[in-house]
Parts: sequence; C-alpha cells; structure tokens
Amino acid sequence: MRRVVVTGLGAVTPLGNNIPDFWNGLINGVSGADFITHFDCSKFKTRFACEVKNFDPLTVIDKKEVRRLDLYAQYALYAADEAYKDAGLTEETFDPDRSGVIWGSGIGGLETFYKEVDAFSKGDGTPRFSPFFIPKMIADIASGHISMRFGFRGPNFTTVSACASSTNSIIDSMFYIRMGKADVMITGGSEAAVNEPAMGGFNAMHALSERNDSPKTASRPFDVSRDGFVMGEGGGALVLEELEHALARGAKIYAEIVGGGCSADAHHITAPHPEGLGALNVIKSTLNDAGMKPEEIDYINVHGTSTPLGDIAETKAILGVFGDHAYKLNISSTKSMTGHLLGAAGAIEAITCILSVKNDIVPPTINQENIDPALDPKLNFTFNKAQKRTVNAALSNTFGFGGHNASVIVRKFVP
Repeated sequence: MRRVVVTGLGAVTPLGNNIPDFWNGLINGVSGADFITHFDCSKFKTRFACEVKNFDPLTVIDKKEVRRLDLYAQYALYAADEAYKDAGLTEETFDPDRSGVIWGSGIGGLETFYKEVDAFSKGDGTPRFSPFFIPKMIADIASGHISMRFGFRGPNFTTVSACASSTNSIIDSMFYIRMGKADVMITGGSEAAVNEPAMGGFNAMHALSERNDSPKTASRPFDVSRDGFVMGEGGGALVLEELEHALARGAKIYAEIVGGGCSADAHHITAPHPEGLGALNVIKSTLNDAGMKPEEIDYINVHGTSTPLGDIAETKAILGVFGDHAYKLNISSTKSMTGHLLGAAGAIEAITCILSVKNDIVPPTINQENIDPALDPKLNFTFNKAQKRTVNAALSNTFGFGGHNASVIVRKFVP
C-alpha cells in the first residue's frame, strides 16, 4: 500500500491558537482551564472549562462568512487554514479531484441549535428561524466549508463517533490515500461545546469535574482524587499526503502515519469495559495494521480523561498488550492541560504525538499529587514535567460514548 505522511499541521486550542503556542504550552505543563466566560454559569455545578482564548476568526474568515458559521466550523476553518499554509500547498501543487477533506465532530453546531430553539421557545410560536440554522448546525458542514475554501473536490464527509470522531477521520483519510483514491487529504476535527446544553448535560451525567475552587488543577488523570473530566474546545487539522506526491513537490515531512484501528466495547453507553477489552482490541488492531510489534512503541498519548473508570480500564489494556514493555513506555494524558475536546480530541492528540516524534519530547500529565492505588505505580505516566527521550513511534488512543474506540500510530519518517 501507498505510504502516508504528514506535511501540514494546524491548531486552535485552550493552550494557543497555532501549533507553536500549542506545543509550547504542552511541554511546559500549562493548564488551559479557567472560569467560563462564554455564558453565565453561576447556577451550574461546574463553572470552569478549557476555553479557546483570544480567538479572532476574522484573521482567516470573512466577516460575512463568520456570521454563517457555528463556532465549531470557525475553529475548523481556522485550523485547516494553518495546516494548508504549513504544508506549502498552492493550487499548482495538487489535483483538486484527488484531494479531499474528512473531518470529525462529535456534536457539531450545538450552540446554533440551542440558540435557535431557545429563541423560538420564547416567542409567540411563529417559526422565525434563520435560513442558516440548518447549514450552521449540521455536523458535516465544516468539511464542506474546508473543501470549498481550498477547492478540494475529492472525498468529503464527516465522521461522528463521539470522542473518537477525529481519530476516525484521520484513519479514513489514511485509508483513502493508501488505496489510491486520493493524494492529499485535510483531516482532523473541531468542537465547540462550552455552552449551556453541553455543560448542563454532562453535569447531569456526573461526568464533569466540580472542582470549582481550583479549575487549573481539576483535570488530574490517574490521581486518586480525580472527579471527572474538564470540558475543552477547539480544533486540530492535519494535511496527509501520499509519500511520492509529497516528495515530488519538495514538501517537509513531520512524520508518517503507519497504522489505524477501530473497535467497539459492546458493553455500555457511557462506561468503558471494566477490563479495558475494547481498548485492548483497538491497540492490537492498530499495531497489526502498522505491521509493528508492541516493543516498537515509545510513547502512548492515552485517552486519559480523568474519570475514575476510564483511566483504570485503559491502563489495564496497556498492560494487557505491552506486557513488560509497558514499563519502558512513556504514557501521558495531555487532557490534563487541554481539557477534553470531545470530537476534536483525537486530532489535537495525534498532532501531539507527531510533534513528540519530531522533537523527541513527551509532554507531561500535570496535576498529579497522589496516584490512584488501583494503578500500577511502576508505569511511567510522565507526571508533572515533560521528559526528553527518543520517540521513534507514538500511539494515540481515543474512546467515545457508545463504546467507540479508535487509535493511530505515527512514526519518524524514514525514506
């Protein structure tokens, strides 16, 4: 099969609105959490989140177009624009009919949906909806806007698998290039769920941390006092390219995407399989797709949401797959810094793995005080401080409600 490399990256995150700022925040252990500014949350159980800060869509998107885009789609176009430019793409360097977009979002335009329905419910019953209501709200519209912006006429759709959505989008893009159906793909995901219905809904499930007295330390994967995840928002974009196509135009290459896998827990709508069976199966599937042995992996960016059940189940899966090699791995959850970006999590965490492979640095799991005694203390969770080491290959895990699991492996590029 044809080889797939990464030639461009883009990000808008709670740690920074471009790749350099995002990476700098990660390796310095910066928390993106703070009190919510998007809406009045005074009556909510959780009053903090990892919001995107100082976001100005007008630097990338026309003012008229901004009004027609839900925030999740604004994040998508913003990140995709950076990735496109970073890849050095121009109209002369790709065939539009062999260039596509596969994007991921777990929810899509939730804020647009909420505001339109809220306005209707407060009216006299007359249906005064915006003509842009549906085009702003639907989860696939971001991929459509990206394709129109860059003239990509190849494969175009959106993957929806909860918090595994953008990992699935990366895997599908890899497959399209491998199979010869495309040469260039813009992929990734975005989410904008720091709003009333999302925060209220996750609070009702008791999924969010309620550590209102200390937002910056609330996301604490693997710590015995963890009490739920911290909501994040933003987007991440990758340009994937067939190797010979990239070499022919002299593109820089960050890393190679060498494997992807998917599985289902078939267990519960929100809780992971208690023995981590779905996670174990997806890691095995991803290694098999990459043609790699467990001992060839150096770093795992875990799903690590900071929930009591999820962190334990994933660790069981890692030990089940990697055996003694698990103790030689670096493991970290960057959600301790970014919060949980839901459908966009896989994109920014795949980017994290790519930058870790490129720079030989493993970002930390911050906010660790006392490790959960149910976890193996001999595992290297990269607590509180980044670690330098050779990272030849990294695995990124993402798991979503409904039992959806997806993982990818990135490796140093060797011609």
